[in-house]
Amino acid sequence: MARGLAEAGADILIASRHEAELVAAVADIGQGLQSRVQHSVTDLGRRGEVERLATRAVEVMGRIDILLDDAAIFPTMPLAQLTDEIWDQTLQVNLTASLELARALAPGMIDRRWGRIIHVSSVSARVAGREQLAYAMTKAAACAMIRGLALELGPHGITANAILPGPFLTDMPATLSEEFRRAVGERTMLGRWGQPSELAGLAVLLASDAGSYITGAELVVDGGLIARL
Repeated sequence: MARGLAEAGADILIASRHEAELVAAVADIGQGLQSRVQHSVTDLGRRGEVERLATRAVEVMGRIDILLDDAAIFPTMPLAQLTDEIWDQTLQVNLTASLELARALAPGMIDRRWGRIIHVSSVSARVAGREQLAYAMTKAAACAMIRGLALELGPHGITANAILPGPFLTDMPATLSEEFRRAVGERTMLGRWGQPSELAGLAVLLASDAGSYITGAELVVDGGLIARL
């Protein structure tokens, strides 16, 4: 998605916990483009670092018009094994950090009367997956957050939307068994898992003036997975 936004002309700042991965991603995103691409090493599981990221982003980029938030952790376990520590960390990364970033960056968007907030949720917000309770709860709550942001910020020219990906070949599915991954891919209407690049078009639409009348929406991108019986 970051590469797609850069190809559309956006300057980019990306954040994650791992410096080496960020450096490599910056090179890939900016290759052959004029867009400026920066990075910030940040652990969204720590509340103080979320505020620091927002401050650094404004300092480095000058202004933030588009917030695209796709950080998540994906614990898989039965309810009896869901500890307070795992729940608190999942809630922080998957939901609280998103709210903190929106709260920190929305005032600048309000001042300019233009902004885009895009949260990457999941089809798990709509359908249940075995041993995915904590993940699904946080992703569903994030959709409620997006609706609230859309309502509050709409009068200021700011849209807020959620993208609900289905099975995509990111690092996250690595925790799932090969048998489960194969079964999920076969269940989609396209008979396969999605490539991360297949989310870029929707991200660009929502971030641009072409998507200026789309807000408060939950847009499913899942190869038809949850639309079939």
